[in-house]
Amino acid sequence: MSELVPGGNVPLPGGAVAVRVPGPFDVSALITDDGGKVRGDGDFVFYNQPTAPGARLHGDTLTVDPARLRAGATRVTVVISPADPGTALGGLPAPTLHVTGAGGRTLARFAPPRPRQETVLLLAELYRRGGGWKLRAVGQGYADGLAGLARDFGVEVTEDAPADPDGFVGLVNSARASAGSPSIALDARLASAARDHAVAMAARGRLEAEGLYPRVTATGYTYLTVGEHLVSGPRSPAEFVEYCLGSDRARRTLLDPAFTHAGLAYAPARSGDVYWTALWARPFTPADLAGTATEVVDLTNRERARAGLPPLALDPILTTAAQAHSADMVARAFYSHISPEGSQPWDRAAAAGSRRRSIGENIACGQRSPAEVVQGWMDSPGHRANILKRDFTHIGVGFAGGGQAGTYWTQLFGA
Repeated sequence: MSELVPGGNVPLPGGAVAVRVPGPFDVSALITDDGGKVRGDGDFVFYNQPTAPGARLHGDTLTVDPARLRAGATRVTVVISPADPGTALGGLPAPTLHVTGAGGRTLARFAPPRPRQETVLLLAELYRRGGGWKLRAVGQGYADGLAGLARDFGVEVTEDAPADPDGFVGLVNSARASAGSPSIALDARLASAARDHAVAMAARGRLEAEGLYPRVTATGYTYLTVGEHLVSGPRSPAEFVEYCLGSDRARRTLLDPAFTHAGLAYAPARSGDVYWTALWARPFTPADLAGTATEVVDLTNRERARAGLPPLALDPILTTAAQAHSADMVARAFYSHISPEGSQPWDRAAAAGSRRRSIGENIACGQRSPAEVVQGWMDSPGHRANILKRDFTHIGVGFAGGGQAGTYWTQLFGA
């Protein structure tokens, strides 16, 4: 039996496997292709729709037969949420995933880090790799509610949209359309975090980012990328948008095509100044995370090609160790190559199962895109030396959103 850590994976035998999560949870599954989207609502398996080709939900157990999934399916994402919709996962017993094969043989077990305010947890993925299937442990908290999760996977869900304060989203989407960027939607969780932050700035009488990203994650919105505007002065959303469009940096954030959701709030200070917080984000999905890591590898290999060096190959074990370190820096609020208990990059690589003789690591925090983080590493002599080290042959990439800096990146190199 394999005891999995976040990012860890194990090959699955042929035939059906059973995924069980005992406790006060609802188990759900989304059946997708490589793009991370369902083909239709029938690919969402949950308590009100317990069967789909190749997948059947009975109580706390999801049975998946990869050979019987609908044509084109390459991934099954296993999700849990509280059986009582009004409860946060942090108020329930810690969930544990049990995976069994034919004859009830135990294949894997996964106990993720204990959730907090999240109301949905992406627990694991079954995914096709070559001619076989594997299971990957995820353990990622998600934006609140199954409806939001389902929508991000392409399921049509009808809900009342949050109120648009004074036409803010219309103004923003008009500017985004002119720039060729897709529309954004208001999100109540982002608006709540923005409101709390605007009030805090007004109380202190100054613009500051401290505490902003923890406020976002505390609402249950788990993001892949995030941006913000912290402004004082404008008297209306129209003035706020006009102000943002008048600055190159602020304009880039407002028009960034990566963002899909936004939240806006303002608060008056005793001085009479008005403090504004706008949040822009894209929610986490496993497919988007994989795409982000792939882009970091591609950009890294581009830099090596310019230097006449061979490309680095993606190493799943180094990826597991890198992802775990990024998540650990968020969870335990530190930023260092050395973990609080003293483990170093080579210790983490070895613990994940790597036998490579030489290990190097780059970390970064605060960057909002693969391009930004790779450029930052290339601008730093020590990080650049790792990227361009001739001896290195393999790489793993980790990313986690949250913490004081908002984003935490890890590159783990091996030879």
